Amino acid sequence: MFELPQAHTIIEPFKIKVVEPIPMPTLKERRHALAAAHYNLFNLHSSVVTFDLLTDSGTAAMSAEQWAAVMRGDESYAGSRSYERFEAAVQDVTGLPFVIPTHQGRSAEFLLMRAMLRPGQLVLGNTHFDTTRANVEGAGAVAVDLPSPATKDTAALHPFKGDIDLEALERTLTKEKGKVALVILTVTNNSVGGQPASLANARAASESCRRHGVPFFLDCARFAENCWFIKQREAGQRERPVALIARDLFQVADGALMSMKKDAFGNIGGFLALRNRGLAEAVRSLMVVTEGFPTYGGLAGRDLDALAVGLKEVLDEHYLAYRVRSVEYFGQGLEQAGLPTVKPWGGHAVYVDAARALPHVKPLQYPGQSLAVALYEHIGIRGVEVGSVMLGTRNPKTGEESPAPGELVRLAMPRRVYTQSHVDCMVELAGHLVPHLPELKGYEITWQPDVLRHFTCRFKPL
Repeated sequence: MFELPQAHTIIEPFKIKVVEPIPMPTLKERRHALAAAHYNLFNLHSSVVTFDLLTDSGTAAMSAEQWAAVMRGDESYAGSRSYERFEAAVQDVTGLPFVIPTHQGRSAEFLLMRAMLRPGQLVLGNTHFDTTRANVEGAGAVAVDLPSPATKDTAALHPFKGDIDLEALERTLTKEKGKVALVILTVTNNSVGGQPASLANARAASESCRRHGVPFFLDCARFAENCWFIKQREAGQRERPVALIARDLFQVADGALMSMKKDAFGNIGGFLALRNRGLAEAVRSLMVVTEGFPTYGGLAGRDLDALAVGLKEVLDEHYLAYRVRSVEYFGQGLEQAGLPTVKPWGGHAVYVDAARALPHVKPLQYPGQSLAVALYEHIGIRGVEVGSVMLGTRNPKTGEESPAPGELVRLAMPRRVYTQSHVDCMVELAGHLVPHLPELKGYEITWQPDVLRHFTCRFKPL
């Protein structure tokens, strides 16, 4: 008897059952679309996008089992069987007793912040993403980022760049005693390149919070990908099932909020899960005004059933191995084509380092936006800037801007949507674009709203 070596070729651990045509606009059509969209890629119609890597949120392909679950949906207004199955699935994964469905993650953020925050309080995190920060600030509080020092070098191969800075956390909890309302650990840490946080870091952060009497929460939109990285990279975790690692991660938290449009393969949906009954009751009282009755939370019964299935499917380790390896394959290809990326590669996206790719474009000329526009114009890739447009700060009185710590372009891979040949094509075309990077110009903003400007602001090339 003999045994063959494992194949190096990535295969999708699923069969394709339904297909959708991909738009193939010409260069001229893409340029016309850009001008009409005021160079904001959020304003593009999907009908002119070939490779849509704008986000991995709500863009997954649902499985046959999820579609079957749709047909089981119980559309009763209150106390539906679909909610019972949803609640049981969330409790099984997280161990948290009080489960509140919401129509997406930012809704869970809104409800939590309105229930817990008072003006002037602080919310600490490894790095708040855009909607989290907006909901914290919308409640009159201040969002404070305490990322790992390892994030400063985008090329460094640190295994857990998504960690919270434990020394800074302890220092801030001590200095601002009585002002910190809660701490949120985002797993994976989207704003710094989709980087994971370690189980040890989560435990240490939780212990620090408990010593200071501050609640500790997880933003767990990509918890399964994070737990796969823990399994692969953290001492003593290699032989443990991802589901048990996830339970250990949730065990140290007072609550969790999730956009289920990521690691639950949902096209809509989220949840807030809590240990404290009083907080859960306060949130449920609030949500009736905006989300609906607490057992449907703005979702149809069929959505709840599909999400319950997706929450179990995402813990399949064959899927997680494929997911992480396919993103790594994309990152390797872009690096070989000449685009610098954040390393190590994350679980849901490749982040191109626009500051290194376009050193001639100043931060407040938005190099990330410049590169994102070029990737669409010349290749048909719609990504998103994660830099001074999205995360920079602006003085509301003077209009003076400060740049973000990094200038990135996120290329997020929808789950179970694109194949290896799609990635090979994007990499090949990126190689043709790289020699022209010194020709790219910066952008200026011609109009912007007061909050979350990157979604709707307008640009013009310099």
